[in-house]
Amino acid sequence: MFFAEPSKAQMVWYGHSAILMRIMGKTILIDPMLGADASPIAPFKTKRFSPDTLKLVDDFPTIDLMLLSHDHYDHLDLATLQKLKPKIRQYYVALGCARHLKHWGISESNIKEFDWWQHSVFEGIEITFTPSRHFSGRGLTDRSQSLWGGWAIKTPHENIYFSGDGGYGKHFKQVGDRLGPFDFGFMECGQYNENWHQIHMFPQEAVLAAKEAKVSKAMPVHWGAFALAQHSWTEPAEQFVAVGRKDNLMVTAPPPGQIFGVTDTHDDAWWADHV
Repeated sequence: MFFAEPSKAQMVWYGHSAILMRIMGKTILIDPMLGADASPIAPFKTKRFSPDTLKLVDDFPTIDLMLLSHDHYDHLDLATLQKLKPKIRQYYVALGCARHLKHWGISESNIKEFDWWQHSVFEGIEITFTPSRHFSGRGLTDRSQSLWGGWAIKTPHENIYFSGDGGYGKHFKQVGDRLGPFDFGFMECGQYNENWHQIHMFPQEAVLAAKEAKVSKAMPVHWGAFALAQHSWTEPAEQFVAVGRKDNLMVTAPPPGQIFGVTDTHDDAWWADHV
């Protein structure tokens, strides 16, 4: 078994937004992008920092549930899904995203689409699709033909929030008021730029968003795998941790591939060894 069988959730981050989680005896995979290129239809490739990450799928356990926040290439990767298909039992996806999976040979009976605030219980785990301020599309002709958002994952023991991609907005307070407080939050923090400020948060906004969503401990994600913006690859984590500590938010930044729990804290700047 990839994970032990603890009473508390265990998680692994694989860079960017790919997260594997063991909770309530079930394995959940969020936004599985382990491929080598985040821009497969662009004139120039956006290469992953680490090579051969697709091989990691070979060691994955059976995935009871896959959660997909939206259909952008840096979150939904064909090569990754092709390797994962034999391992995944059920798919919960943003509204409109089922068409991609069905086109790739996944049975419609295994896919459930979600609108914002839509709720389902998966084998004792409460799953809610939450709003975000972003967009969708994988080509020139399908802009906004599917939805985008985040996920709230709740059990009798823990409440976990995955913000999904998006700019800062009033929806974070709404998520906190309706579904919080959260024991742990994966907060989008990376690939930001003034030119697309409406659809990606700067680190200080990600910290504020976590606090407004009533997140007790927060981790920056959406960084560490690709360079999709002009900031340095370490800047999102460095600034998120610094601002979070200043604003009295518990923060953690575990290295990719390391198993961690909700109560674990990683305050060593592991990325300094890779600059």
